[in-house]
Amino acid sequence: MESPPVETGRRGRSQTVTAAEKKQAKEVSLRRIGRLFTAHRTPLTLVTAIIVASSVIAMASPFLLREVIDRALPQQDLTLLVWLVAGMVAVAAVTSALGVVQTWISTTVGQRVMHRLRTDVFTHLQRQSVAFFTRTRTGEVQSRITNDIGGMQSVVTSTATSIASNLTTAVATAVAMAALSWQLSLVSLVVLPPAIYLTRRVAKMRKEITAQRQRELADLNVTVEEGLSISGVQLSKTMGTGPALVERFTASSTRLIDLELRSELAGRWRMAAMSIIFAAIPALIYLSAGLPMTAGKLSIGTLVAFTSLQAGLFRPLMGLLGVGVQLTSSLALFARIFEYLDLPVEVDDPAEPVTLTRPVRGHLRFEDVTFAYPGSETAAIAGVSLDVPAGTSLALVGETGSGKSTLAALIARLYDPDAGRITVDGIDLRDLRLADLAGIVGVVSQETYLLHTTVRENLRYARPEATDEQIEQAARAAQIHDLIAGLPDGYDTVVGSRGHRFSGGEKQRIAIARTLLRDPRILVLDEATSALDTSTERAVQRAFDELARGRTTVTIAHRLSTVRDADQIVVVDHGRILESGTHESLVSVGGRYADLAA
Repeated sequence: MESPPVETGRRGRSQTVTAAEKKQAKEVSLRRIGRLFTAHRTPLTLVTAIIVASSVIAMASPFLLREVIDRALPQQDLTLLVWLVAGMVAVAAVTSALGVVQTWISTTVGQRVMHRLRTDVFTHLQRQSVAFFTRTRTGEVQSRITNDIGGMQSVVTSTATSIASNLTTAVATAVAMAALSWQLSLVSLVVLPPAIYLTRRVAKMRKEITAQRQRELADLNVTVEEGLSISGVQLSKTMGTGPALVERFTASSTRLIDLELRSELAGRWRMAAMSIIFAAIPALIYLSAGLPMTAGKLSIGTLVAFTSLQAGLFRPLMGLLGVGVQLTSSLALFARIFEYLDLPVEVDDPAEPVTLTRPVRGHLRFEDVTFAYPGSETAAIAGVSLDVPAGTSLALVGETGSGKSTLAALIARLYDPDAGRITVDGIDLRDLRLADLAGIVGVVSQETYLLHTTVRENLRYARPEATDEQIEQAARAAQIHDLIAGLPDGYDTVVGSRGHRFSGGEKQRIAIARTLLRDPRILVLDEATSALDTSTERAVQRAFDELARGRTTVTIAHRLSTVRDADQIVVVDHGRILESGTHESLVSVGGRYADLAA
């Protein structure tokens, strides 16, 4: 099958981020991220309530501690001491229990959001046209779904609750500190402005590094996909490129080490400086309490309770600042995910699909169809008009690259024509649901793809409800049943990666059986027998001749012996029709077909 131009460029270490990528990462709004959680308002509200309750209850501990130091111990009041200690234990037990419930609910919500992101991206990519996958590296697609979404997990599962928990704790702690001593509270909060400034700087650095790291991970995925797939391994062994692949993988992995270190150490010295300042605050508090103007105004219990609260305040404050850094750096991940979710669907279901109310006859027509592959200035098909009555056979012949397989791809609506239209029973293919069209048109191409599962499941992939009897019937028609039945595990034999358990001809016949199992009204055979030997080809051709009765068949073949009995033979050259007619009439004309048949 002819393929559109493929982008062969590869990111290297020196490649810089494009302006479009920077713009896209910048434009990812927190509102859009927040919409991911809209469906989970109730559990998030419950989590918030639990967090507030837990924070308020936890604030009782410093006050209980003050009473222990200032009253119970000096007065040797054992009863009061027991009650105060029991209260401290109860506070710890209740807050711990609430923490478990909070973690369970928030993790559940986070995992459901992750599930939605994964399925949304996978579903949207499934709707993309073949053109998207021909210009996109497979490893890049896999990296978006695994590495990028996986990297967002901590943000999605814990960010909302971390913000709520730390914010609530910080507010409650600040109120309690002010209740104990508003003067000391002012001393404790002097570090906030520089802390916020430094945090913003660190967040910006990590965001840029995260974007670079994810692109490098995508490159690493591409190397694994290209180097460790069965086809890639065979190519590297036959071409002797194994050492080069190892060197390429090693270089990419080395760059990842550098990026990971930079990500972890970005702004670390700034945050270390803040930690030192935070640690010095208790010393300032003790100094403030000992100054002549404040000496004797604070009890020891109040001072101890205040320093305990102060330590408890800086933890949520640092937590909030850390969440800000994490959220900002994760915007690069969200940008990459939203980029795929925002991809336009080039070949999609119509807004108002035509419902098939009568059995499909299979009358196929091309009406002045023109098509060029994306990025190509030359039309692969130009002004093609064809009429294939229901139940007849059409053969497309011509040199490699003439446009035959492009015509087959248009019939299956892997692409949409740029001009003109293609109809089945008078209905434009673009007016049919893709699922309905897939039930009408069956394609067997020269590029056979089998799933890494059993023969039975490979065949049932085309028709999940098919019985074992129907599966065997399709295999008999494709002249492959006897071979499968002779295997030790029969139809339960695993075909291996991309079907490498079988020869090219055997894979081709399994693919033919898979298509026949769907019983399509229009059968497209794109070099479907190209991998078969002469005797097997004759056997499969006889099966096709039998199955083609009452079915519209479009056959593409280089071997003219397989198409000479077609009702209509069309010679294609550079996307245009040169000749059309029966075998006898075309040979008698002495044109291009006669040259090919000679």
